[in-house]
Amino acid sequence: MLDHWMVWLVVLLALAFDYINGFHDTANAIATSVSTRAIDPKKAVMMTAVLNFLGAMVSTGVAKTIGGDLVLSADLINAEVISAALFGAIIWNLVTWWFGIPSSSSHALIGGVIGAVIVSVGHTALNYGGIGKIFLSLVLSPIIAMVFGYIVMHVLLMIFGRFSPIALNDRFRTMQLLSATLMAFSHGSNDAQKAMGIITLTLLSGGYIDTLDVPTWVKLGCATAMALGTAAGGWRIISTMGTKIFKLETINGFAADLNSAITIFTATFLHLPVSTTHVVSGSIMGVGSAKRIKAVNWGVARSMVLAWFVTIPLSALASGIIYLIMDGVATIL
Repeated sequence: MLDHWMVWLVVLLALAFDYINGFHDTANAIATSVSTRAIDPKKAVMMTAVLNFLGAMVSTGVAKTIGGDLVLSADLINAEVISAALFGAIIWNLVTWWFGIPSSSSHALIGGVIGAVIVSVGHTALNYGGIGKIFLSLVLSPIIAMVFGYIVMHVLLMIFGRFSPIALNDRFRTMQLLSATLMAFSHGSNDAQKAMGIITLTLLSGGYIDTLDVPTWVKLGCATAMALGTAAGGWRIISTMGTKIFKLETINGFAADLNSAITIFTATFLHLPVSTTHVVSGSIMGVGSAKRIKAVNWGVARSMVLAWFVTIPLSALASGIIYLIMDGVATIL
């Protein structure tokens, strides 16, 4: 009976993680369009919520990667381990949201799983080959986004550089709405699948399903949770993403969103999890550098990069401590 309730605790925690991911990462899709005033903030949030839901329903390839590549076998872990992992990831997300730091929910979740597994059953249960693939995609994606953001912006400046700034702003305001739409849809297509993968892994480890195929109710639950979280907004991080890295104009916002959406869609197609936060940040830095290297606030950029590096170890530490507490309470009871 206890195991049964622990499985449902994982489901609730995973949905809570997706909800928090929604308002934590709302900035990914709308920060640029809000900062350039291409769209009203409230309308932008609601649009993103709907598109996040639709994007979350289109694929389960990333979910299978998360569910199958973190541990060697579902039999080696249980719902208690995954609960601790989710608690650690949620705590890190709330802390970084409170301070307005664009941290990665994906990194937090991966770190949470690693920490809980190591403390509970040992590092030998980890699938280092799968983790290496996931880690590589998480690390390389913002670098790729930065490089191609620089290239996309350069191409746009070559084509439209002869126009006045006022004319460019008018021309790209509508285009930015299109790119923001693509960005919101791509965010849902990748990020919501991570919680789907965790729930599916838990159901498999508990014997509730026989294969690592995501049940329809899990897809609907995670998509809805992320959409509701997105609708709640994430204004603290929107401020950092939209104004503090680089002063965006509509052509810059269009380039950053379009480049981010293409990068994330490519990763989703390849069944690779990426951090949408890092991809968008990298795109904004690349776009800003194309205009002028000094136009980018590299002080803010450095603090964000630091958050990128410390998220996995600190969320792993948090989940490990939480597992020890949960295990101690279970022993007493």
